[in-house]
Amino acid sequence: MTSATAALSVGTVPCGRRTGAEATELGHETQMRAERLESSRRVPFVRRLSTKLLLLTVLFVLVAEVLIFIPSVAAYRVRWLEEKLGTVAAVGAVLIQGGPEPLPRAVQDDVLEAIGVQAIAVRDGGTSRLLVVTEVPPEVDEHIAVSEVGWTDALSGAAGTLLWGGQRLLRVYGRVGASDKQFELVMTDAGLRSAMLVYARNIALLSLLISLSTAALVFVAINRLMIGPIRGLRRSMLRFARAPDDPTRVIRPSGRRDELGVAENELASLQTQLQKTLSEQKHLADLGLAVSKINHDMRNILASAQLLSDRIVTVKDPAVQAVAPKLVRAIDRAVSYSEGVLAYGRTQEPPPQRRRVRLRQLVDEVHGLLGIDGTGVDFVNDVDAAFEVDADSEQLYRVLSNLSRNAVEAMAGDRESAVVRRLTISAERTGSISRILVADTGPGLPQKARENLFAAFRGSARSGGTGLGLAIASELVRAHGGTLELVESVGGRTVFAMTIPDQPVRLDVARSVLRRPA
Repeated sequence: MTSATAALSVGTVPCGRRTGAEATELGHETQMRAERLESSRRVPFVRRLSTKLLLLTVLFVLVAEVLIFIPSVAAYRVRWLEEKLGTVAAVGAVLIQGGPEPLPRAVQDDVLEAIGVQAIAVRDGGTSRLLVVTEVPPEVDEHIAVSEVGWTDALSGAAGTLLWGGQRLLRVYGRVGASDKQFELVMTDAGLRSAMLVYARNIALLSLLISLSTAALVFVAINRLMIGPIRGLRRSMLRFARAPDDPTRVIRPSGRRDELGVAENELASLQTQLQKTLSEQKHLADLGLAVSKINHDMRNILASAQLLSDRIVTVKDPAVQAVAPKLVRAIDRAVSYSEGVLAYGRTQEPPPQRRRVRLRQLVDEVHGLLGIDGTGVDFVNDVDAAFEVDADSEQLYRVLSNLSRNAVEAMAGDRESAVVRRLTISAERTGSISRILVADTGPGLPQKARENLFAAFRGSARSGGTGLGLAIASELVRAHGGTLELVESVGGRTVFAMTIPDQPVRLDVARSVLRRPA
């Protein structure tokens, strides 16, 4: 008891998972994060999603127009040559009807200048006849059969005319309509190139207009369907970050049924859950501050109780001697619990000091301090007298005490004399595994308590409870490398199972023991 009294005389350490100072620091960090988010709220125009969307839409439409533009220019060149050949065929048919006498030179020059060619010829059967010519043309640069031009020839010819045309001589020939005669013409490609450039310019301007119009329409549609809601999500997150404890800052889903609607619902659920977590953290901080104040006064009370218990032990009265050991153990455990509360607030429970423990005797001590005599609750210690468990006796006592008190409180609500109210503690061993069962005949745990069974402040089965008992019990069992689980919970039977493995033996220690001489 002296060590316990000394421990209590040390200054009180604030307990609770979050102290007031830590909560203030947490709030300061939250505000700093909100300020950083606020500073990044204004996105430069060139980096906005809407700007990127607009530019990409214009670019993609232009790419599509370019893919259409090249074949269009090639097709325009072929059509232009076909039309020129059709004009020449009409003129040639008139000249053929005029007889074999050639036209005067002045007339030929006028005809060729009006059509824009340098020579016109006709092939009928196997005979060729030169109808009109200004002068014998020099070597022709390209021969074009308009009825036999494929896509490859059309594309390469259009590229050649645009890039290198202007002074090349072209020989264009082919049949026109149902005529059996083949007409030919020789001309320079200067006029063709000029017409193609004008057509290309018009197509380019039209493509740019179409791309801008399409981009504007796509931008308006996507901005309404996607960008606008995404901005709303961003604004909601920033507003929530500035004051996460304000319920009015939780996003209100718009009711959409698409992916963005799902995102809004998930964000609302996340913000609500975060508010709940922050509230619990604040509750923990407030609880820590309150417990630290209570513990400050409790220290003096327990110190006085210890002094009185020391005097009671010296009393020779047999009745006092029968009660005194229990009183001393109860005060010692109260001191130990106070130290445990401080340790819980600082970091976590201390590591278990494991020894071989007679479980039946420990269960009897739990029964003795439950105070259930005369309450109508039967306590059954069903542990074999020889059963031993490898554990920390004080921590195991706390686990059994918490589970037993929960069971007694659960059965206390049954006032009917015919209802069986029994608490049974039993144990069994399988190899190196000890399994301890705590069963009661209470009404069972409600669904909410089962869902948050070992969560502090959420796993309580009764109104006003904190749920700390099960949370601490689970933590102590895990420190032993074991598990605590709810095996069964129905009306009339609730069973908790605690599984604790024996402490493994270190190989080097075992070898040293075996080598030690007898």
